[in-house]
Amino acid sequence: MLRLILAAGLALAAAPALADPVLGLWKTKPDDNGNFGQVEIVPCGAMVCGTLVKAFDAAGKPMASANVGKRIVWDMQPRGNGKYGGGKVWAPDRDKTYSAKMELNGDTLAVSGCVTVFCRAQEWTRAK
Repeated sequence: MLRLILAAGLALAAAPALADPVLGLWKTKPDDNGNFGQVEIVPCGAMVCGTLVKAFDAAGKPMASANVGKRIVWDMQPRGNGKYGGGKVWAPDRDKTYSAKMELNGDTLAVSGCVTVFCRAQEWTRAK
């Protein structure tokens, strides 16, 4: 019984260390309209996904947006070394869904994707 309690305690203590470093709140770059947002990346089973949780206008002021609450990133599969792939990213400014990948480097998340031969890329920064 003591071993079980110790094992459970060690598992709980190690859980934060096992959390995926991409999880959290990310600030997007301004889109074609100059607006930007905050996307919260969370676990979705074995993958990660992200939802737009706040929207800002070109002046950086919070704004109402029908896109808040919508999924922006989904089905991103961790590939190791801060790389993710096999997922999708939806760009609200163009209403297009891109086959996408992401790469984490410190507090910068490179997000890129393509629809046929048309590709886009952005670097998101960790929101403080």
